[in-house]
Amino acid sequence: MKIDNAQLAAFAAVLSEGSFEAAARRLHLTPSAISQRLKQLEERLGQVLLQRTIPCQPTVAGKTLARFTGQLALLEAELLNEVGTGTDEDGETPMPLRIPMVVNADSLDSWFIDVFDQLASTTAIRFDIRVEDQDHSAALLKDGSVMAAVSASPNAVPGCVVEPLGVMRYLAVASPEFLQRFFSQGATVASFRQAPTLVFNRKDGLQQRFIARLTDEEVLAPTHFLPSTHGFVDAARRGLGWGMMPEHFVREGMRLGELVEIAPGHPLDVPLYWHRWRLDSPALKALSETVHRTASEALYAFV
Repeated sequence: MKIDNAQLAAFAAVLSEGSFEAAARRLHLTPSAISQRLKQLEERLGQVLLQRTIPCQPTVAGKTLARFTGQLALLEAELLNEVGTGTDEDGETPMPLRIPMVVNADSLDSWFIDVFDQLASTTAIRFDIRVEDQDHSAALLKDGSVMAAVSASPNAVPGCVVEPLGVMRYLAVASPEFLQRFFSQGATVASFRQAPTLVFNRKDGLQQRFIARLTDEEVLAPTHFLPSTHGFVDAARRGLGWGMMPEHFVREGMRLGELVEIAPGHPLDVPLYWHRWRLDSPALKALSETVHRTASEALYAFV
């Protein structure tokens, strides 16, 4: 059974743009033409591929097809560039290679940003970055949304390879005044139950993991949700709460005496792994090599 490329392009465009109307504009077609191609593709495969929501979402079968269309688009662009027929809209610039990936916010705002510096001038990669907690980012690989991910999971997603990057060290810090107010008797169950904690979002489990390492009792701490990596540090400095923060984010504040550890000698080390599609792609290989090189300079080595 042969799948029509125009139908695949319509499917990929709807997923990327989020609606039939936006996909139609991108492909210079009418929404009805996009709808007709999707209908024909679903009939050919015998599966519903898209949930007609806002934005459109892939079904289970659609997620499998999304991964295939992403791989096909990358390999096609690389092939056209290699033979010299793939150019951007100006007719001269090599066709950009779009690589969607997911990175946790702490990495993106620190060491991972150096990846862009090293690749921007040497390859025609167009980055499509999604932000997700390191404990949940691998899920986007499973549904075909991204080609690569920084994740805390060492388990490979089907169709992908996983490689160790290094360890990101987190410290539990607060302002000196906050420490004196809530932790004058040490990091105890009672202090954790009273001291407000800073949490990035509802997927952020680092604070609870840290508490569990120091206590044997379940603790329900008062919580501030603050989805900003740099705002996180500033909020701790201002005494809003305590939180787990990357060591390099708080090193200067600790040197100046603006931040202190609430339990010195108890860092929380989070291993990070690079997941990528099992695909023979020069662009994906170049990206992976750069990520590994950058991580080796910024993260602690595995022991």
